[in-house]
Amino acid sequence: MADTEEKKAKKSAKAQQPDGSGEEQKAKAPKAAKAEKGDKAAADGKAAKAEKPAALREPEPKVPARLKVEFDQTIRQKLGEQFGYKNRFQIPVLDKIVINMGIGEGVADRKKVDAAANDLALISGQKPVVTKARKSIATYKLRDGQAIGCKVTLRKARMYEFLDRLINIALPRVRDFRGLNPKSFDGRGNYTLGIKEHIVFPEIDYDKTAEVWGMDITVCTTARTDDEARALLTAFNFPFRQ
Repeated sequence: MADTEEKKAKKSAKAQQPDGSGEEQKAKAPKAAKAEKGDKAAADGKAAKAEKPAALREPEPKVPARLKVEFDQTIRQKLGEQFGYKNRFQIPVLDKIVINMGIGEGVADRKKVDAAANDLALISGQKPVVTKARKSIATYKLRDGQAIGCKVTLRKARMYEFLDRLINIALPRVRDFRGLNPKSFDGRGNYTLGIKEHIVFPEIDYDKTAEVWGMDITVCTTARTDDEARALLTAFNFPFRQ
């Protein structure tokens, strides 16, 4: 009888014990807490999505370049009547503007080339390309592949915006400016002008600029002759010298 009572007591004790040891329960507890947190986060995310407005904010409309609108509305028709074009595609248009900045001091100090590239990026609104030497010249201590300047090519809206700032803001700020040379065409409708100081552009802070560099600006058009290109640039109010 005593043996049977002991067996019954052992069975009742086993039945009262929870499944698994205490260590297993401690390991399962943080997992359960993480699962509950994950469920709460998912519920909060769904609630946030439900609270978002159905109609998102519309993007602001793009404003076209001022000179582009002027060309399409007035200059194109004016050039067609002046030269008697039969097809509207014969009318010359602006193709691109190339800005080149050569840094002779970049042979000795690469930081000057990087500083000039940063200034050119502010002026043009586009990241320039660092130009490198094509061959070594011992007289100038120049090696092949060494950075000697930077350039940038502008097209479409940025081209018209830069041209607007060049004509109306930068050129009037040039020291002793008496007009552009009307003969600086290459015979194929392209015009090149030089600026000795790049600080004439309002984007450059004169107090923070350590060096002053010059630049060459080439305006490329689709005109076949210099007369057509000159008429096109004159319509854009280029200040040619009389």
